[in-house]
Amino acid sequence: MNEQQLNRVIEKAEDLCAGSGGRLTEKRKGVLKLLLVSNTPLSAYEITDAYKKVAEKSMPAMSVYRILEFLEAEDLVHKLSSTNKYVACSHISCNHAHEIPQFLICGECQSTKEIAISKSIIDELGDLVGKADYRLTNPQIELQCLCNNCSAMTA
Repeated sequence: MNEQQLNRVIEKAEDLCAGSGGRLTEKRKGVLKLLLVSNTPLSAYEITDAYKKVAEKSMPAMSVYRILEFLEAEDLVHKLSSTNKYVACSHISCNHAHEIPQFLICGECQSTKEIAISKSIIDELGDLVGKADYRLTNPQIELQCLCNNCSAMTA
C-alpha cells in the first residue's frame, strides 16, 4: 500500500469513527497504520514493539489492547481467534455494504486474506449448529490454507 492509499484509508477510518461518535486519535491511527502495512497479522505485543520503532516512543501493551478493542468495535480491525492476532479490515475505504468477513491464513508465511461469504451461508450454518443443540456465538471462520507463493515454493 502506497502512502496515498494509506492516507485515503486513514481518512475514511476517521470519517467512520466520527460517524459513530468515536475519534481516531494519533495513537489509534498509528496502530491502524501498522496493521494496514503489515503483510501478516500482528499480536498486541508485536504492535507494541513496532509502534516503539516507528513512533520512537513506547506505548504500554495495555494501551495497545484498549486501542485494538476500539478499532475492533469500529470494524476497522479483526481479531483472529486462532492466533490471537489482529489484521486491518480490507474494506475500510469501500463505500458499499459487505458480507460476513472470513479469513484465509497461510500455514507457511502467515499471510492472511479477508474474504466474505453471504449472510445466508452463516444463517444456514447457524441452523445446523442449532440442530446439534449448540448456539453459534462467532460467525467468523478462519481457514488454514497455503498461499500461491508458498505453494509454488513447495512444488
